[in-house]
Amino acid sequence: MATHNDLGKKGEELAVQFLLKNNYEILERNFRYRKAEVDIIAREANTLIAVEVKSRSSVYFGNPEDFVKPAQIKLLVEAINHYSEKQKKDLEIRFDIIAITKSGSNYDIEHITDAFLHF
Repeated sequence: MATHNDLGKKGEELAVQFLLKNNYEILERNFRYRKAEVDIIAREANTLIAVEVKSRSSVYFGNPEDFVKPAQIKLLVEAINHYSEKQKKDLEIRFDIIAITKSGSNYDIEHITDAFLHF
């Protein structure tokens, strides 16, 4: 497996552990709908949260969160709407990004809540 794939998997695992530690309930991981994949679907109180995890080995080319593009946002919105309807969950929906940057053998984690609006 390519190194960037390893970093991505490690980043998703770190994101799950971070969310659990902060009292989020993990409902799904790697939820797929059509061409979209939601890395983590979590719940906090009455809010359903689609979490996009972006991991990078450096910020040389930009911060991890800068790599969530409009086309991906559109797909995430479609996927979480489908999930919500399928599960009959009448919850507020929020979109978060967990940005992870590897720094030597350490990982810096930034949780960006309400990262983008869904219109």
